[in-house]
Amino acid sequence: MVVTAGACLAGCATYHAHPLPEQAASASSLSQLRGYDATMAPLSADAVERLVLLNNPDLRSARARHQAAQAQRQQDSVLPNPVIGGSIGYLLSGPGDATAWTASITQDITSLITLKPRREAARATADEVDASLLWEEWQTIGKARLLVIDLVEGQRQLDLQQRALDLLAKRESRITQAIGAGNVDRVTVASDLSAAADARTAMHDLQRRQLDQQQQLAALLGLKPGVAVPLATPLAPSDLDAASIREQAEGISRRRPDLVALQLGYRAQEATLRAAVLAQFPPLSIGYDASQDNSRVRNGGPAVSFALPIFDRNQGNVAIAKATREQLHQEYTVRMATSRDEVDALLDQYAQLQRQRQALLPAQDDATRAAAQAMRAWQDGLVDMRAYVDLEVAALTRQAALVATDQAMLEQQAAVELLVGRGMPTSLEQDVIAP
Repeated sequence: MVVTAGACLAGCATYHAHPLPEQAASASSLSQLRGYDATMAPLSADAVERLVLLNNPDLRSARARHQAAQAQRQQDSVLPNPVIGGSIGYLLSGPGDATAWTASITQDITSLITLKPRREAARATADEVDASLLWEEWQTIGKARLLVIDLVEGQRQLDLQQRALDLLAKRESRITQAIGAGNVDRVTVASDLSAAADARTAMHDLQRRQLDQQQQLAALLGLKPGVAVPLATPLAPSDLDAASIREQAEGISRRRPDLVALQLGYRAQEATLRAAVLAQFPPLSIGYDASQDNSRVRNGGPAVSFALPIFDRNQGNVAIAKATREQLHQEYTVRMATSRDEVDALLDQYAQLQRQRQALLPAQDDATRAAAQAMRAWQDGLVDMRAYVDLEVAALTRQAALVATDQAMLEQQAAVELLVGRGMPTSLEQDVIAP
């Protein structure tokens, strides 16, 4: 008995304190990031995505769920322990001449009956957590991809807006000097002054948006807000094959981790329901009892105990399991339908952007030619600065509109590829129960 007890204690876990840190801080430079190599700068979109996967604080926290799920899976897969009981009755009075004792060992049969479905449920639940984590990683990659697009294309717009603002500010300065000298009436040049003010406001808006996106990217990488992330330019132009996307959308239920997670959750609930149905039978324990009374008469034999299913037939747990399964069934069905609808909607929006871009190209080319001619005319003294600046700013505005359209197309491409899981390997190789 002592040896058995010692062996059991030897397999027990021990407690070790793990105090929380008193201070914590984000990385203050790119060199502190895991996986960063100085030769990588400036960073491509792929490099940024890799660094995000390795360093994102939220993903590091989320990965702890994997360990918790595996521990729960291990616990739910353990066989129930047999129960040993006993008692001693010392002789206090009477004709007896010995100490009475009883001993028993029993095993819960109901837990053995439900063990297989409970193990299946635990395994599917652990896999569901992993699939959900993969989807969270994929969404984080998508955020990083969109931020790279917005930052690179946003910088192009900033450069164009800065050129326009320089021209308008130069004209504004000359107009202000002329007004001060009394050579120009302020009313006649009010629109020119307003154009410069509007360009300055637009510049400030772009700068604020650029800073916000830079800080968002730094946060995704686990960096302090002020750390600049150099990005490689230019980005490859958008190239979205609608036919290929629709073909990939056909297998979305096996490629998208969130849909795989729902399927695994449904599988776990199916197993939970089976376990609940099996558990509605009377709780049954089988074992062996032995005893001795005070006159040394000994008895021994099998023992059976079970509960009478008069009030509790596990009907509540069965109903809960059925309702939960139906809820998951509906959620999966709706998610599948909306996912396909979202793909179709994004492809329609991308096609619209393509048409708009084609329509912008001739106007942009015409405005660029007109601006070049106006510059030569202004240098030759044939037109005044006001007309030249108007045409030059108009050309820059056309270019900015084209850049904005290119940015929107890149964003739509990234969104639709994220939606269908393009570039992601099949999330689950084995057969999955699809409701």
